[in-house]
Amino acid sequence: MTETQIPDIVVSRLPIYLRALTRLQQEGQHITSSGELGRRLGISSAQIRKDLSHFGEFGKQGTGYQIEFLIKQLRQILKVDHEWSVALVGAGDLGSALARYNGFRNRGFRIELIFDNDPAKIGRELSGYIVQDAALLGTLIPQRGIRLAMIAVPAEAAQFVADELVKAGIKGILSYAPININVPEGVQVQYIDPVVHLQRMTFYC
Repeated sequence: MTETQIPDIVVSRLPIYLRALTRLQQEGQHITSSGELGRRLGISSAQIRKDLSHFGEFGKQGTGYQIEFLIKQLRQILKVDHEWSVALVGAGDLGSALARYNGFRNRGFRIELIFDNDPAKIGRELSGYIVQDAALLGTLIPQRGIRLAMIAVPAEAAQFVADELVKAGIKGILSYAPININVPEGVQVQYIDPVVHLQRMTFYC
């Protein structure tokens, strides 16, 4: 089955499985089952087996999954078996928090460039990096061969920033701006808006 034939909802669950397996490995466990993963994640064991079956056979009935092997396979499937460089646009409160977050590197990602258009921030050090002028985005990103970017700018600037990132060769954007952005076919966009998730929860409260 090709990448385009695999449902996006299946792909979206793979990092969750990888995170749970990594946690089990850190706890010293070597073998797990779809039932144990399901109980930890609130997902049925049948769904887990079905999701994994899109990519091959990773376990044996009655013996379960070798955790180290399955972690390796999932990292290869998700293409995080090597480190990806990421550009961050926005060095305000949110961007600064993202730059200081130490959870990216051990999961396959490294922020390599940070941009902002505020003269007060340009040239300042942030988490070991010098904040670059956003006007240089179109030059520096191609020079470094970066394909992923995070947007941490106000909503009114997000579309312009996304357009500039696409021109620079970015193929995947993680946007924290509370607005939907338009990108050409072939460019992936994911959104993180805490308010949307809170509003979803209030429906059930």
